[in-house]
Amino acid sequence: MLGLLSGYDDVEVHWIVFGSLGQRTKEARASANSFLAVAKKKNIIIKNFKDGFFPYVGGEIKSYFEKLKKRLSPDIIFTHYRHDLHQDHRLISDLTWNTFRDHLILEYEIPKYDGDLGCPNFFVHLKESICSRKVQYILKYFQSQRENYWFSQETFRSLLHLRGIESNAPDKYAEAYYCRKIVL
Repeated sequence: MLGLLSGYDDVEVHWIVFGSLGQRTKEARASANSFLAVAKKKNIIIKNFKDGFFPYVGGEIKSYFEKLKKRLSPDIIFTHYRHDLHQDHRLISDLTWNTFRDHLILEYEIPKYDGDLGCPNFFVHLKESICSRKVQYILKYFQSQRENYWFSQETFRSLLHLRGIESNAPDKYAEAYYCRKIVL
């Protein structure tokens, strides 16, 4: 997102967080505002579906997706990787694909203890300054995740560096995504 916004002047972003309560709501809003600081237009939506229970309220979440489909037709959609082992992430990925079938969808990866990283096929090279800012924002705004031993600067920079190696990034860093379908 930081790279897109630094490269284009007229980006409009709809940033939607489906599961956020209490401190996580504040974190989500503050991080979105930082990541989207230079966006021409931004719409930050924070929903409060209960973390860990998405599969049990999937009908409600699906209804919200159907409302989104009537209002939005994005050029690019970023969602969770379909093989993410967190049940909430998988449901959001499934509903994204079910709802926005004719759109460019890039699935992102989240490093965590589940060990569910795979072999992405779409890479975006990052300048070192953007890489540093991204890691800084993640660490600054998601304090509720600090208790997880994997939540560290080393984890995030290492993954960005590994993806940079895989894609021969000039500045050594890259984000990686899974792109199931692309139409030119």
